[in-house]
Amino acid sequence: MPLLTRKRTLKVKMPGFGLTLGLSLTYMSLLILIPLSALILYATRLSFKDFWRIITDPRVIAAFKISFSSTFFAALINFVFGLIIAWILTRYQFYGKRIIDACIDLPFAIPTAVAGISLATIFSPLGFLGGVLQKFGITLGFSKAGIVIALVFIGLPFVVRTVQPVIAELDVGLEEAASSLGANYLQIFVKVIFPSLFPALLTGFTMAFARGLGEYGSIIFISSNMPYESEIVPLLIIKKLMQFDYLGASAIGVTMLGIAFILLLLTNMLQVYTKKRRTS
Repeated sequence: MPLLTRKRTLKVKMPGFGLTLGLSLTYMSLLILIPLSALILYATRLSFKDFWRIITDPRVIAAFKISFSSTFFAALINFVFGLIIAWILTRYQFYGKRIIDACIDLPFAIPTAVAGISLATIFSPLGFLGGVLQKFGITLGFSKAGIVIALVFIGLPFVVRTVQPVIAELDVGLEEAASSLGANYLQIFVKVIFPSLFPALLTGFTMAFARGLGEYGSIIFISSNMPYESEIVPLLIIKKLMQFDYLGASAIGVTMLGIAFILLLLTNMLQVYTKKRRTS
């Protein structure tokens, strides 16, 4: 009995746990919890009837549809191509690999406005690539497609950098064993490789999705920003603030915060379920 009590005491009294926990909670409260709580409290000044009237306005609903659909498609594209790029950078050696690997982090380093101007220069109807596509009736700049392009640009590093370490730690022996048993490469990928990478891919998808929901700087330059057509929620909030409609902006912000939290929570629950299923 004394030995059992001693073990429990050792588990509870972790060195520095109280201090680090207190600092972590203080840091999160100052930078995350308090600002979000202030936004929610400010929105409570609205009655439920006024709040519902604001968020059910056709223009607001259209902006929500555009933001979430564009962000989802962009994250889905990064889900696929991020895996391909991470696989190539991890498994193969080729000339210029370090340069390409460094370019993956460029969306982290450059201002989003610079990214938007660059993308608009390329994909606008007068751009060198957009002009060529325009001859075939394809318009990417100043449209919904432009929003997806901007979100793909800023979200790609999240998927690549999340998946790369997992690919590097994969046991190649398992792939060789599956091949020796007669499995082709597609079967090896589906049965051996993809299940191991899926939790990391889901994490990268979630991070790219969450980052894309709040993106503003790169989108406004490549999108036409037309209401009901290509107006995103962050832009609508900015317009509300410029019109001094702070309550309207806070109502839209709280709604977006709630929807984003639910989606991220569901994604995290799916990730935990996937990990438990793999380990069981």
